[in-house]
Amino acid sequence: MKKGIHPDYHQVVFKDTSTGYAFKTGSTCKSNQTITWKDGKKYPLILVEISSSSHPFYTGQESMTKTAGAVDKFNKRYGLDKKSNK
Repeated sequence: MKKGIHPDYHQVVFKDTSTGYAFKTGSTCKSNQTITWKDGKKYPLILVEISSSSHPFYTGQESMTKTAGAVDKFNKRYGLDKKSNK
């Protein structure tokens, strides 16, 4: 690797503002805020609005749209059925 062209890669803490869930990982993100982690060291703190602990897809709160029912309802409303399409 060439010296001086890559951003500083260091440990940071990402914290979900909606659930309070936090995790430490490596990143090039910078922040003026810091947090003392479980190991007693201070790390830059990056606040995020959504993470795997609050995203509906990962928490199982995602609602699935019933498209098959919607198509049947549309066809019934406008008199479209399989017999008339032939």
